Amino acid sequence: MPEPQYVVNVDPVIAREGVDGTEYLVIVRSDGEEHAPGMLGFPGGKVEAGPGESDVLDATAKREAREEAGVEIEHVEQVTSTTFELDYGPTCLNVVVTADYADGEAHVADPAEVAAVEWRSADAVIDDPDTPPWTAELLAEVVEYRS
Repeated sequence: MPEPQYVVNVDPVIAREGVDGTEYLVIVRSDGEEHAPGMLGFPGGKVEAGPGESDVLDATAKREAREEAGVEIEHVEQVTSTTFELDYGPTCLNVVVTADYADGEAHVADPAEVAAVEWRSADAVIDDPDTPPWTAELLAEVVEYRS
């Protein structure tokens, strides 16, 4: 059987209405992570669906929000997708979705992957020196999509 051409990853950019406007859930990636350790990002991970499953992107976004940040989400909508080369092999198809916060207290649910979980304004995320350029660009796309 040939190696897969793509690994499919789903990153949910989760929004809620805060006291000062819309806030987005960001994670601080664990120092043990191979990709962008210590940097700000969004919950996310690989699709684990088998053949015949439906609503795969929605299910993956919900699972990752729960597994990494302990929150439930709803109203998942695809915003964009990009590809990039992984350090260890196949190309990654990264699907960015936006979702609304539904329930749960945001917390570090997986310390192996996540060092901290925070709600922040878009400007606070984009202006943070620990935000990599790709995270800032994707958040800007989500903000525009949601407006």
